[in-house]
Amino acid sequence: MGHIQLPEGLPGIRGPLVISPATTKPLCDLVEVLLRAPNTLTMAEREMIATYVSAQNDCYYCQACHGSTAAQLLGGGAEDYELIAQMKGNCEAAPLSDKMKALLAIAGKVQKGGKYVTAEDVERARSHGATDKEIHDTVLIAAAFCMFNRYVDGLDTWQPDDPEVYREIGKQTAALGYVARDWKRPLETAANQQPATAGR
Repeated sequence: MGHIQLPEGLPGIRGPLVISPATTKPLCDLVEVLLRAPNTLTMAEREMIATYVSAQNDCYYCQACHGSTAAQLLGGGAEDYELIAQMKGNCEAAPLSDKMKALLAIAGKVQKGGKYVTAEDVERARSHGATDKEIHDTVLIAAAFCMFNRYVDGLDTWQPDDPEVYREIGKQTAALGYVARDWKRPLETAANQQPATAGR
């Protein structure tokens, strides 16, 4: 039961978006640009930043959705999902590039508070090849997902615990993005595959 009355059956951010149509389009457009628009950071890398920040904020829905999307963009195999799990647990020990580790470190500092980011953090990223625009986008993604995470959890939204739901969300988002995807299909697909556990 959420803190406010939200439409039943819509997980995570979907419920709040439905009751606030004036903010829905700008929020969806923002995440589409941040995570999908042309960029020297791959879509998978940007999804990983969103996932890492969401995990640091302990937002289950966002880290599961974006973690699955990142894994699907990497190939969708068990090893890709394992990489995302390793990154969430300890990004410095995960098998990632030095550049990605440096950018995730900056994202983690932003999650704590913008003033935690130091000149040394930025120089580390630059020394491993990150451009100023990539550093900018990392900070913006991290800041934006602190907002999204708090939006989802601050209203105590329904967050399914069936992993298959998030796998389907990841498949759809990786293929279609955030504006074009069908928000009901992952729930329906998971329900058809695991009728005993769907909709918990």
